[in-house]
Order: sequence, then structure tokens, then C-alpha cells
Amino acid sequence: MSPWGILAFDLKWTLIGSPTLNLQSFRLLKICTLAVIALTGAGTVGFHYIEGWGWFDSFYMVVITLSTIGYQEVHPLSPAGRVFNVILIIAGVSLLFVMIGALTQALLEFELVKVFGRRRMQREVAGLKNHYIICGAGRVGNSVAQELARKPCPFVIVETDQQHVADVDPKWLVLIGDAASDKTLREAGIERALGLVAATTTDATNIYIVLTARSLNPRIKIIARASEERAEKHLKTAGADAVISPYSAAGHRIAQTFLRPNVLDFLDITTAGAGVFEMIIEEVRVGEGSALSQTTVGGSGLHHRFGIMILAIRRKDGETRFNPKAQETIRTGDYLIAMGEPSHLAKLEELASQVASPI
Repeated sequence: MSPWGILAFDLKWTLIGSPTLNLQSFRLLKICTLAVIALTGAGTVGFHYIEGWGWFDSFYMVVITLSTIGYQEVHPLSPAGRVFNVILIIAGVSLLFVMIGALTQALLEFELVKVFGRRRMQREVAGLKNHYIICGAGRVGNSVAQELARKPCPFVIVETDQQHVADVDPKWLVLIGDAASDKTLREAGIERALGLVAATTTDATNIYIVLTARSLNPRIKIIARASEERAEKHLKTAGADAVISPYSAAGHRIAQTFLRPNVLDFLDITTAGAGVFEMIIEEVRVGEGSALSQTTVGGSGLHHRFGIMILAIRRKDGETRFNPKAQETIRTGDYLIAMGEPSHLAKLEELASQVASPI
């Protein structure tokens, strides 16, 4: 990574930690730079017309004067030229001191805010609970983060490559470190997390991440990326709950675009939530003591009241009832796979978590 890239990353990291970063010193440096250019031009023009020198000799005289190198004069100066040179020296030295002060202040503020910004981010990560950890900020990890942010769900990204970090949304929480390390995953709150995504570019690294995460939190749900088919078995053996290959998923989607284009368009509309009909598919958990508990699909009135269709019911034991009948009983702990408008599904979530009033 180039020095300019590192500087850009550091500035972005600083802005993440402190959006109110004071850029007054940097603006002052810009003004001073423009003033130096203007003073150089004015000095060149002055020597040219006062002393009658050529343009290059006049420019050279300004450079050695403003830089305080102390070379001898290009040509003997007239009294008017000496007065002009004194003014040029005073202006140049004063401007130089202002630039040094502004640069020192800017660098000091930059370093201080960067340190405090990183500490602030660490505090925010330490306060996360029931969040998700995304290991790898590449294309797959970035796509996962975008989907979680759209929900929104709390998450933190763990990445070793600073170039990848510089490409993510500055509002997201990011930890720089090795996701296969116990220390880094503990800093990301692995003990308090709901899920982890191993989305680095190499299968070997993802296997190490899964092994480490599973040992630190046996209850966490882990989804891993696999670049090769043979890695799927090793990732599941290491403790991954699900393994997804981006290449297989892309191939399947391309084939379905040819074979079932209307079905694919329908799924895109209902899963992305950005379609013309504003219909999405969501899963809603029936909480303890919910008003929906022990009612039937038909008796709950979900379709008549909210226009919601129950596509499936997933029981606590893992059994799934597709296209449940009206007499199907809804139980505590069930997950309702429902389709409807986002506002109506929000009401369903509220109803599913709301405790029924005693009779």
C-alpha cells in the first residue's frame, strides 16, 4: 500500500472515530501554500521590473531569498531592489513560521484525534451485544455488511488488510487484526455475538477462524465462505453451521435466470424489499406468552387483518411445515415465514412478541 493510501486510510479511520475533526489547521496550510506561490510570483515580477533582470534570474533570486539559503545575489542590487528584497525576506520568513506552526498543529491534532477515535471505536465494539462478526472486508464481507446494515443489525468487521478497510462504509465498526486470533475475536465480542461470518478469501484462513470461534463460543451460529467444494467438508468439521460458495451461488443464479426468470424476479422483490409491490419475506419468532401462541393460522386473522401470508412454520425441533393449513397451530418458539408489506410485517413482529393480556 502506498504512503498516500496509508494516509488516506488513517484520515478515514480518524473521521470514523471523530466526525467533528477540526480541519482549520489544514485549511490554514492550504492558504499558506497559496500565499507562498503568490509571493514567489510577486517577487519574480518585482525583480524583473525593478532591476531589469530576466525572468529566470528574477525567479532564482526569489527562491534563494525565500528559502534563506544565503547564496550571493544574482546581480548587484540597486537601492530600490534592496528595499524590495528586505520586504520579500520579512514576508517570506513570517510566512515560513506560520506554515511550520500550522503543520505542527495539524499533525498533533491528527494524531490525537486518531488515537481517541480508535479508542472510541473500541469502546463501541465492547458495548455490542447480540451482534454479528464479519471476518473479512472483501466483496463477500462487504455485501454481508450492507445487508445487515439495511435491517439494521449490529455488527463489527474484522480485517487485516488496510486497503479493504479503506473501502468500507465509514459508519461501520471495524477492527484491525487477525480474525483467527483468540485476542482479536474476544475484542470483537465473540462471547456476546449471535453469529459469525468467515468470509476471507482463503479456505485455510476460514477454517482457522471457524475453529477459533467455535472454541470461544460453542453456541454461536457460524456461516463460512468456501472457494472450493472440497473445503466445505473441512469447514463443517471445524464447526461451521452453514457453508456457502459464492461461485456455486453465482452459477445457480445464472442458470435460474435462464430457466425460471419470473421466479427469480419474484424472489428478488420479496427478499430485497425494494420491489414495485413492496412485498418482502420475513421470519418472525413467536415469543413466550405471545398473543399468537396456541392460535391457528386461520384463527389468528393475520391474512384478514394485515394481508400477511404464512408461507411456512419452522418448529423449535427443526421441523418445517410448508404452506400450513388454516387449522395448523402456532406454538411458542415457532418461526413464522411470512410475506407481506414491511409495515404489516412490523405489526406481526410486535404481535408475536407481545404478551397476551390475562382474561
